[in-house]
Amino acid sequence: MTTEALYQELNYVNHSREKRLYYANMVINDTSLIPKLLDILFMVDDKISPRAAWVFEFMCGEKLETIIPFLDSFTQNIHRVHLDSAVRPVAKVCEYLVKALYSKQDNAIKKALGPEHKEKIIEACFDWMINDEKIAPKAYAMNSLFLLGRDYDWIHPELVLILERDYQMQSSGFKARARHILKKIGK
Repeated sequence: MTTEALYQELNYVNHSREKRLYYANMVINDTSLIPKLLDILFMVDDKISPRAAWVFEFMCGEKLETIIPFLDSFTQNIHRVHLDSAVRPVAKVCEYLVKALYSKQDNAIKKALGPEHKEKIIEACFDWMINDEKIAPKAYAMNSLFLLGRDYDWIHPELVLILERDYQMQSSGFKARARHILKKIGK
């Protein structure tokens, strides 16, 4: 399938779990579609970009290891994504990666996710925290940054500053997650 054909297929993706899962499995079963899916995802001003992000998120949720050959491409471009409906799934994929990295179970992500990938994820997560994003990307970013703060001692103090600074202005969902993270950090 060409990138153009995949682009056309993504017109049929909607918010339903069934459609996202159908296309995620299609990509898992034909991994040659992953770079094409990422190309469409990173057409950041295109209305189909979020649909590619939804499929990519579901693909990673089903079989995270499929992202490994594409970690460079993914992490180098995540900062470009700006449409709300694309930012949320991209932030979720970052959280999937970070959770796998700190999982007690052995997995391929622990070997594949290098320092340069982590730095790009940290950068994107802090951007989502300080920019005017919806609660979901901020929540995923908080969680990712909390976990990464185990290895990067400068992250927790920065995260605490942002959470405490933004606490009063944010939604109840943000406040609940922020309280949880602050408690874990010991603040």
